[in-house]
Amino acid sequence: MKTKMLMAASTLLAMSYSASSVAETNNAEYLSDWWHQSANVVGSYHTRFGPQLNNDVYLEYEAFAHKDWFDFYGYIDVPKVFGAGNGNDTGAWDDGSPFFMEIEPRFSIDKLTNSDLSFGPFKEWYFANNYIYDMGDNKANRQNTWYMGLGTDIDTHSKVSLSANIYAKYQWENYGAANEDSWDGYRFKIKYFVPLTALWGGNLNYIGFTNFDFGSELRDKAGDARTNNSIASSHILSLGYDHWHYSVVARYFHNGGQWADGTELDFGKGPFTVKSTGWGYYLVVGYNF
Repeated sequence: MKTKMLMAASTLLAMSYSASSVAETNNAEYLSDWWHQSANVVGSYHTRFGPQLNNDVYLEYEAFAHKDWFDFYGYIDVPKVFGAGNGNDTGAWDDGSPFFMEIEPRFSIDKLTNSDLSFGPFKEWYFANNYIYDMGDNKANRQNTWYMGLGTDIDTHSKVSLSANIYAKYQWENYGAANEDSWDGYRFKIKYFVPLTALWGGNLNYIGFTNFDFGSELRDKAGDARTNNSIASSHILSLGYDHWHYSVVARYFHNGGQWADGTELDFGKGPFTVKSTGWGYYLVVGYNF
């Protein structure tokens, strides 16, 4: 089993700074009036996407958009770009992954078919995608995953924004794991955005998103060190201004990266116990342009 695992992952989601704040300002201040983007510096502590705890400081480009039939969120990370991290952390300058990307494009079925498919609380329906690519420094250290399925926006009859997506997963490279080049499981993703209050001249918001991964056959193929399910649930307090935003993130992992918590492994440097269940944390400072 390879020791190189996912080094970086999204700390935010669309509206990680106040989208309403952006909309109410003069769009001439930004490069685009619909493609909202930022550059972030992210510090992560005890993330659990691999079998060992990981700390990192990295650079992130982030973007979101909603225009006509097109809905988008995505980010690009450059792991360990500042040379800071723990012993498990590698990145751009030390034979680790130079590039990590996650994008979530959704295409409105309602608008593309000129139909109103809404019913009950479900306002609009989408062909939803979640694509993840970790470039790695070779094939064994690479991830290439495509989730595809159906998404919807949900009317909460309040200021709370809520959306949900259900996907099937096709797994290409996966750091050499036994489920490569196969359809392997499903993901349910839920996102929510709660405006809280004006604070210190900005807007304080609570943002959350949770990924429920289930129905995989990885444990059946690879043994008890892996699992067929996992959960990653992020909880974000974000203070947003016209250009600057600051976020504190707590993320709960259950069997992070589909590693079985409590399993003892040895990758050639001595035995260790997998700690894939528990909390990880992030601090984010970003500039919207």
